[in-house]
Amino acid sequence: MSSFLPSSSNIAAADLAAAAERRLQQRQAASPSELQFSGAEHDLRQKFRRLIQPGILGRNADAQALASLKTLLTIAENLLNDFDNEKFRQFKPTNPLIKRNIIDPKGTVEYARELGFNPEVRDYQPYYTFNPRKKDHLRIGAEILRAQFELLEQKEARASQAKKEEKAVAAAAAEKVRLAYEDDRKKKMLFDELEKERRQARIAAAAAREAATREAAPPDEEDADGDEDDEDFMPGSGNVLGQTSHPSISVSSNKKTD
Repeated sequence: MSSFLPSSSNIAAADLAAAAERRLQQRQAASPSELQFSGAEHDLRQKFRRLIQPGILGRNADAQALASLKTLLTIAENLLNDFDNEKFRQFKPTNPLIKRNIIDPKGTVEYARELGFNPEVRDYQPYYTFNPRKKDHLRIGAEILRAQFELLEQKEARASQAKKEEKAVAAAAAEKVRLAYEDDRKKKMLFDELEKERRQARIAAAAAREAATREAAPPDEEDADGDEDDEDFMPGSGNVLGQTSHPSISVSSNKKTD
């Protein structure tokens, strides 16, 4: 059904989503809180943004990029919320979650290092350990990650809304087709029923005309004197009354023989 759906609604939804995203990015780029940053901090924020886009989002599948950003933000927020906890000051690259979301994807290790986590080996074990002198990097990198997640959530919400609207349009079109089909089916049933009644009416009319013709036909004609055409016969003799046995031979009663 989708091939028959109007594309204008989908195009409009996509244009609105793109325009809203551009406006949001412009507001963030020109917001007072952003304009107050200058010099090294402004450059650092820009660097973090480039590490995300195109560094991570542009080089990984959407699902993987989102999972990687989430893991990076979790690492940063855990340390910011409990800065003196040694457990949050390091992570092992051999950890399955870290390997899947930080080590293997493209661009994610670079972001972790910019946050302040540097690789080292202790007791023959690899680690990424946080450098306390980069606490500002950790804070700024976490803020950029949160802002990126807000953008992604809003984008996902718009995409979800557009998909719902598309499904609603598709459902309305499908319902319209279904109703049209039902209407055609009912019309055909009504036509067939009327045709059946007309056929039965024609048959009944023909039978009635035939019956009327039979009733109007005259009876068989009799003789003018009222007698039937057959002559009376003597029972058992097979001769007609008043007729001699040999009609071909007649003798005059007045003739004399010599």
